[in-house]
This record gives sequence, C-alpha cells and structure tokens, in this order.
Amino acid sequence: MVADMDKFRSLALFMTTVETGSFAATAKKHATDPSTVSKAIKRLEIQIGLQLFFRSTRKLSLTSAGEKYAQTVGSLYQELETIEDDLKSENEDASGFLKINLPVSYGQKYILPMLAKFKALYSDIELDISFNDAYVDMIGDRVDVSIRSGSLPDSRLIAQKLTPLDFVICRSSKLDGDPIEINSQFLSKQPWVLFRFKQTGKTMPINFEYKSQKINVEVENYTIVDDGEALSYLCSSGAGLAIMPHFTAKNMVDKGYLSVVCKADGFEGAAVYIVYPKRDFLPKRTRLFIDFIKVQIAEMGESPNNTWLDNS
Repeated sequence: MVADMDKFRSLALFMTTVETGSFAATAKKHATDPSTVSKAIKRLEIQIGLQLFFRSTRKLSLTSAGEKYAQTVGSLYQELETIEDDLKSENEDASGFLKINLPVSYGQKYILPMLAKFKALYSDIELDISFNDAYVDMIGDRVDVSIRSGSLPDSRLIAQKLTPLDFVICRSSKLDGDPIEINSQFLSKQPWVLFRFKQTGKTMPINFEYKSQKINVEVENYTIVDDGEALSYLCSSGAGLAIMPHFTAKNMVDKGYLSVVCKADGFEGAAVYIVYPKRDFLPKRTRLFIDFIKVQIAEMGESPNNTWLDNS
C-alpha cells in the first residue's frame, strides 16, 4: 500500500513537471523541494524501466517514451477526476438509492404513512424498504438507515434517539365499564394476549411498575401471538389484556378500539432509534431521510423525551 501511494505521488509530480517544465516550479506547486521532485521522478523511471525526461542544466524535455507515458497518465488522471466529480455530485444530490430496514410494527404504523410524503418531496431518491424484527447487519447488508429499539452494540453505527420506548397495558374499549385493579393478584386472574419474540421464542413477561409498585403477573389464561398487529387486534376484540409498546397501541387507541388501562413503568432507558453507519461524508439522501423522519415524529407530538402517552 505504501509503495502504491509513493507511485501515485510520483505520478502526480511527473504530470506537474510535464505541465511546468521545471522541477523547481513543480516543487513550489506541491510544497516540497526540487531535489525531492527529481528523486521521485527518478524512482518512477527505475520502476517502469524507461527514461521519461532529457535533463540538462537549462531545461527538461520529454523523451518519446515520456510523451507517450504522459498522454496515458494524463488520460487516466482526467478519468479519475471525472469519476471523483460524479461521486461527489451523487453524494451531495437529493437522488440515488436508499436502502431502509424497519421493524414490523413501528415501521408499518409510524414510518410507512410518512414514506409517500417523502417520495413526493424527493422523487429522485429510490427507496428499497424491508420490514423485519430480526438483527440486521447494516454494514454487511449495505443498509443505509434502520430504525431499532434497545441497545446499540455495533460501534460502527450511529444512533439518534427518536422517542422513549413506552409500554402500556391495554384492553378492549368494549370492556371499559368493567372494573379493573392494577395489582398482581387481580391481573393474574384476567385473560391475556401475550407477545412471543420470534428471535427467541420466549413470551414477554408481564412485569412492570405502577405508581412505584412492582407488578408481577403470573398469567393462567392466555393467547399467544408473535405479531404486533395481531396483538392489538385480539386485545381490541376482547380476547384479553395486553402489554404493548406505545407505537403498537396508538392507532387502535386513536380509533377508539383500545383503552389504556395504565402506563407500564420500569423500562427506563428503552428507546427507539434511527440508526445509520458511521462515515465521514454521509450522503445527502441519507441526511434528508433522517431529518425528515425526525420532523414527522415531532409533528406527531413525540420527541426524544416523550411519546403520545405523556400528552394523553
């Protein structure tokens, strides 16, 4: 790699010398000294086994081999500059390909309704969107933006917090007239709809805090699902109580199908993040998408410090 870098610098010095006709002028342009330029070009001649310049005390002139070499190197330099300009333009334009990975429930309920508006604003950005709750290797799979909750173990990624991850206990609005007590004994006797994590096969325990009281529910009568949409639907239909993230409950609560029994505390530190690979020059299309999502979340009344539950 060092040899390649030396060769590249020697080529740069060679082309400048062709343009200026002088080691001294080349040295001045590259902030070095004439002897360094002379030695670099001599190394280049040794590497390729050709004499590139006729040297005299008064002037430099290209040999016939040097003229052909300069033509080829100049063409390559021009092609490289064109490629660099094209890549810079692509990186700074509101266009190009954007690969996005979203969690199923949050993605469908929160982000999906925003995407048509984003496309209307930036029609030249091509979106490739996938939905899953499994671990995604963003670097290996070349994912530009993802939304995830929990921790961020990969140091190659940057995460910006969108909102806290709040949990609620919900039941069907049809049952609003029935009395309910928020304690372990009462809740253990109620039917529940439980959520099973596809990654582990385990169901989410009904353990939370309410008004500084620890609630541990030993569920006896239950239905298990592994999909957030099914969880909220069955709960709204009266199949049982359910604990779910704020984003899973929101739509059904807004429509009047679900009622919030209580907020389930005790999940401090849990949050929803927008995640992207760490890099020095983030493409404009990625920056635009991240900023757009943050604005849309804010317009929903949510922020890194609160969700809709804090306003209800």
